[in-house]
Amino acid sequence: QVQLVESGGGLVQAGGSLRLSCAVSGRTFSTYPVGWFRRAPGQEREFVAAITVSGGATSYADSLKGRFTISRDNAKNTAYLQMNSLKPEDTAVYYCAMKVTSGAYDDRSTYGYWGQGTQVTVSS
Repeated sequence: QVQLVESGGGLVQAGGSLRLSCAVSGRTFSTYPVGWFRRAPGQEREFVAAITVSGGATSYADSLKGRFTISRDNAKNTAYLQMNSLKPEDTAVYYCAMKVTSGAYDDRSTYGYWGQGTQVTVSS
């Protein structure tokens, strides 16, 4: 059984930083690309970032480039999302997911395993 557990969310002031973690068990973590998505209140779940199996390539939502950084540690079965210069509009539940089929990295239908999410709230 695959389990993804996000952590690191919380309340932060605008301009602050948070580092989210995604710990994976039950599957060979190092064989799957990983993505982060988020869902703000009343909105659809949207792509944030993704990273390849080796970590050698990354992809980001255009609006987040330069502020967010995705990484992974295959030895620890963990992926990370470093979020800097946070804005109130970054408030959302953040989810990590493992990509199980081919297709665009920002296509959430290609991700087969999801965590329960961690809440990030940015105050102004």
